[in-house]
Amino acid sequence: MKILLTNDDGLYAPGINRLYQVLKEKHTVYMVAPEREMSATGHAITLHKPLRVKEVELEAGIARAVNGTPSDCVKLALEAILPTPPDLVISGINSGPNLGNDVFYSGTVSAAVEGFFLGYPALAVSLVLEDDFRDFSFGAYYINELLSRNGSKIVDGKYLLNINFPPIPGEEVKGTKITRLSKRNYSNIFDQRIDPRGQKYYWMTGSIEEKEEKESDTLAIKEGFVSVTPLCVDLTNHQEIPELRKMEW
Repeated sequence: MKILLTNDDGLYAPGINRLYQVLKEKHTVYMVAPEREMSATGHAITLHKPLRVKEVELEAGIARAVNGTPSDCVKLALEAILPTPPDLVISGINSGPNLGNDVFYSGTVSAAVEGFFLGYPALAVSLVLEDDFRDFSFGAYYINELLSRNGSKIVDGKYLLNINFPPIPGEEVKGTKITRLSKRNYSNIFDQRIDPRGQKYYWMTGSIEEKEEKESDTLAIKEGFVSVTPLCVDLTNHQEIPELRKMEW
């Protein structure tokens, strides 16, 4: 299988490099990723400066660094860089969760969505971090095994999947649950500070409020399961269309 691999943590992040090392044993992998961390950039694209691509030799192999966003990387790779179209786009493995409302802010998920926009099946892959747990090996081997078992079904079905791994060793993972997005809200606090020149600036802090509802991604992670959530990109509220059509406009 030919795979386009990207992320939002940057070219040198451990998650994408571990996944690259594992996937290249069985697949042809093209790695095109941001040259620096671009977390929480959402679906931003670059319009007002040139995009530059640089070949970089990593331990896992040759990759291409882009001075743009995750969505830039996918658009550029699929429409200008790759010698042949891939079968699948994979974004990750991200350092940190992409659960619930996170998908609207996430550069990881947006990169996968961009691939989906352009007609390719796509996976967004993330590892929940807790107590400095940063072992990406299980996630990398899980994705490799997933492609061995279900790769053709994912490609043929044109799936867009958001996959999150719990912050525990692989031998403790209880299995996989097919989930829905949870309601994960942020209570933001803007801490006002003063810089060395006496100017005000703000630093966003706060906490996360999670509703661990039945069949949600958040609950699956808490219970020690891998969460797999199928996503769609149609934001239309179809139920409201009939009532809106009755109004005078």
